[in-house]
Amino acid sequence: MFSNIGVVGAGAMGSAISQTVCDNTKKVLLYARRKEVVDSINETHFNREYFPNIRLEDNIFATNDLNDLKDAEVIFLTIPSSKMREVTRSLKDIISPDCVLVNTAKGLEKQSQKRMSEVIKEEIGRPACVLSGPNIAAEMVERTFSSASIACEDEQYLDKVKKALSTPKFKVSASTDVIGVEYCGIIKNVIAISHGICEGMKINDNARFSVFTKTYNETKDIIEKFGGSRKTVDDYCGFGDIITASTLTVSRNHTLGVLYGQKIVIDEEASGILFEGKNTIVIMKDLCKKHNIDCATVDFAYDVIIDRINPKEAFNKFWDKL
Repeated sequence: MFSNIGVVGAGAMGSAISQTVCDNTKKVLLYARRKEVVDSINETHFNREYFPNIRLEDNIFATNDLNDLKDAEVIFLTIPSSKMREVTRSLKDIISPDCVLVNTAKGLEKQSQKRMSEVIKEEIGRPACVLSGPNIAAEMVERTFSSASIACEDEQYLDKVKKALSTPKFKVSASTDVIGVEYCGIIKNVIAISHGICEGMKINDNARFSVFTKTYNETKDIIEKFGGSRKTVDDYCGFGDIITASTLTVSRNHTLGVLYGQKIVIDEEASGILFEGKNTIVIMKDLCKKHNIDCATVDFAYDVIIDRINPKEAFNKFWDKL
């Protein structure tokens, strides 16, 4: 039993992780930037902005002061990849030397093209753990059956995080393949968009799942090229998450693809919705070029989302590469 587990980011996933780990710790401290969110959680035990009808467990408390996380034994970072360096830099002088940081963001740093575990290690000077899987926050917050893959180069950290997460309903697979687990979550965003485009175009099912076969195998090829294991793609972080993001409407990136497949362009600033996969497409296109990797899935998503090529024209080009 842990004494104190921290969660940074009181959005949907932050609330879900808090609910998941609460049985394994005396206290969960959930950090939110806005005081009104903190007050709502502490006074009513509801995160009304995200889950107005689901009561958070009694040992979950909120704060808007990162310094309150100084005694946390494990901290889950449920924040966008664009905020990761800033937040971990702030945490560096607050957290204890034994505290393990766990990244849940599925993206790359835009300027450096680095994975989140690399960013965290640069800022705090020790390895981070990564978490990825078919994790639907709306289901997790209700404490339903779920699973995830975790990875860390330090096996002691890995064991600590597995103990924090594991419950009879939440299954965790652990490995040291940080590259593989992290890139599964990154590439998954691109795949979700590409399958959304196909759905928006009303591509027939035979063709869509032929495309899925191609994208799944390309994921293995890319991860192997980057130094990860092909086998990791068969785990929760790979197959499970790819299926979830590519076929269910809860995925924002899938929804983005559907809209572009219907030739509807989204104004992200006006909508206030962050589509992590859009930045990922640009970075992955550049990384594939640098590493001389031919990836039809990345090319297809880039053609439609970034270059605004007619979806039918882009799909025919994609289909020719199957």
